[in-house]
Amino acid sequence: MLLAVTPGPGIFYVAARTLAGGRAEGIASSFGTGLGGMVHVVAGSLGVSALVLASAELFTALKLIGAAYLVWIGWRTIRAAGRDAAAALAGQAAVPPIGARRAFREGVLVEALNPKTAAFFLAFIPQFIDPAGAVALQFVLLGFIAVALNTLADIAVAMAAGSLRERAAARPLLMRRLRQTSGGAMIALGLGLSLARRPA
Repeated sequence: MLLAVTPGPGIFYVAARTLAGGRAEGIASSFGTGLGGMVHVVAGSLGVSALVLASAELFTALKLIGAAYLVWIGWRTIRAAGRDAAAALAGQAAVPPIGARRAFREGVLVEALNPKTAAFFLAFIPQFIDPAGAVALQFVLLGFIAVALNTLADIAVAMAAGSLRERAAARPLLMRRLRQTSGGAMIALGLGLSLARRPA
């Protein structure tokens, strides 16, 4: 639980997504990152993650794809905020949010394309596994517990960020700044991921 509530890239991503598109998108992205985390849990239990982390080429490819995806989402969010501001000045309707379904899919990809998540599970979970038992099953069960706790923390963040967004809704300039800031945060997360080093 302590690890789940410690601010990290996942929490910042969910907060940014919520500020950009609302509470529904934030909650959907929380479940998406949870499913993406389970991809790493299953891959770790099958030994796939160990192969990725052992290969400098695979690790670099995965992190650069994930980083580029985050930067693209952030840039798209900033552009949408600018289009909304221009539409408001022209008396036109704002660009609709991306919706919960797309936010869920993006959350899955953001987490699944982050090799740092795979490295975390491979470093953390084996400490609690009994080697005399069913190792893969234990890995999946413990990984599921970790993912569930992380998802609950992300949902709490989405609820809080959603309340902040609702209070800012009556102030278009502030809303634009919040959305631009959230887009910038996603870009920063992407750049940070691109600089991640492969674990020794």
